[in-house]
Formats: sequence, structure tokens, C-alpha cells
Amino acid sequence: MKISSLNILINQKSALNKKFYFISGNEKTLMEKIKTILLEGFKEKENVQIKNIDTIIDFVDEIGLFGDKNIYIVNGYRGISSETLDNLRSSESNFIFLQENSQKIKKIKSLFSVDKDCYLIDCYELDRDSKIKILNEFLKVNKLEISQEVYWFLVDKLESKYIFFEKNLIKLLELDKQEMTLDKIKKILIVDESGKERIFFNLLKKNKEIIGLYKDKIVNNSDVNELYYYSKFFCQLIIDCNSEDEYNKKIPLYLFKEKNYLINIYRKYNSKKKKMLLRLLSSTEIILRKESQLSLVVGLRFLLNIKKITTS
Repeated sequence: MKISSLNILINQKSALNKKFYFISGNEKTLMEKIKTILLEGFKEKENVQIKNIDTIIDFVDEIGLFGDKNIYIVNGYRGISSETLDNLRSSESNFIFLQENSQKIKKIKSLFSVDKDCYLIDCYELDRDSKIKILNEFLKVNKLEISQEVYWFLVDKLESKYIFFEKNLIKLLELDKQEMTLDKIKKILIVDESGKERIFFNLLKKNKEIIGLYKDKIVNNSDVNELYYYSKFFCQLIIDCNSEDEYNKKIPLYLFKEKNYLINIYRKYNSKKKKMLLRLLSSTEIILRKESQLSLVVGLRFLLNIKKITTS
């Protein structure tokens, strides 16, 4: 069965009912966080011993000392098959497999996604929606109140890698309530000032300028994903809002300098263009997930297609 990494981050005790866990993806810090959450959850339930093995081939079923349960961390995919899992079901132990994405593990991931005793957990860099949900939970748990201006700044400017996002949120706990201002937060947090999001605000320029800016700011898959989800937010805003007044109210406050530009973009859209934009978002996201090696090309094509739809 599949379960989202976000679900485990927010509801940490929701995934402790399986024997096998396969943690995969391309975001190592999130993979490690999910592993830690699972181990801590099992430790709260009962006495456990943690054992590390390179592959499931190295597994030897042992009875834990003093009746403790064994949790095996398996740091490789070799030896995994439906027969292997069937042979392990009678063991009292639990198994957590960790393996970054590759073409070699597609069949294994398919196996874990349909087995009722398994959880398949994919870990990728945080998109905007994930940041919002994690931030909301963090504010709720710690009973913090922040302004809308600070809220959207945190969502849009904090790093997409989980470990950096989490560390920056924890830094907020160092501030008193009266210190929760945008200026103060900018001073204590590590934020992304690379300006990748600025590309979206140049969509009405000539293609040559857009391409030059893209090549200057976007250099790897991570940059493409970040730009895509940032652009997706504004595209989705255009699609979802039924009036200019509604759209105006939903523009984040810290983007006051870009508000006129964004409103001008919105005015160029009708229902037909919104449908075209929605199809573009959907098709691009599918390609980025399946063909990550082509992401730099796909990202540029995505931007130029947004411009084409907007100006048509």
C-alpha cells in the first residue's frame, strides 16, 4: 500500500501497523526523517532493538534480548521479491527498507504498493502545498500566531529540502510573540534568495530574455521542481478565482510590488485559457515525475507554454 510521507510527518502514529516499509524517492533528508519517525513510534509502543543490514539476503531471524522486538533497517534492495516477503511474514521482526529511486527498483515499488502488509513511502522535495500543511501543523502544535505576511514568506522562501525547512521552523520558537515580525524572521532564518521565483514575474518579456534568465537561475532538477511548484501556485490561483477581486485578496501580502503585474496576468484569462492552463500543469507534473533526467528542458518548455497561453 502507498502512504504519503506528508501523512506520516503530520500524523506520526498513523503508519505503525505494517510489517514492511519501503522508503524511497530522491530526497535523502526526508527519507531519514520518515525512518526516524517510524523507529521512534515503535520504541514508544514496545521495547525494540534496531539492527542494520546491507540487504535482506543478510537477514538472520533472531529472538530479541529480554523479549525485545527487532527492527531491521535494510539499506539496499537486492534480494527483495514476493517470495522473500512471504518467507518473512512469520518473523516477529519489522523491516524498514531504504533505497533512493532508480530504474532498478520499479518492480519492487510496485510489489510494495499492492501488498497489504507493506507501506511504500515516496520522499521528494516539499512542494508548496506540503509546506503549507507542515507549517499549519507546526503552528498548531506550538500554539504560535503569525501574520499573513510572515506566513506566506515562510511558505515561499524556506528551503524545499525537509531538514532545512524543519530547522528554520524550529528557530521560530526562539522568538517572543512581539518578535514575530517579517524583518526579525528574515534575520534569523536561512531563506532562498536565489531569485528563481522572479522568472515567473518576467513571463511577458521576449522569449530570448526568459530563456536567458532561466538558464542563469535554473541549473538542476531541484531548481526546476521549485520553480514549477512556485509557478503552479499562481497558475492555480488564476484557475480557482472567479473574479478579479477574489484574486486580488489571495495574492500574498509580501508580493505587494508584484500585485499589479499579477492582476494584469489574471485579466488576460477566460474560462477557455484556464482549462488550457490546468491541462498544462497536469501534463508537466506527470512528465517531471517520470522523466526527471529531462526536467531542465521540460521546465523551460513549461514557462514558455504559460506565456503562450497567457498572451494568446
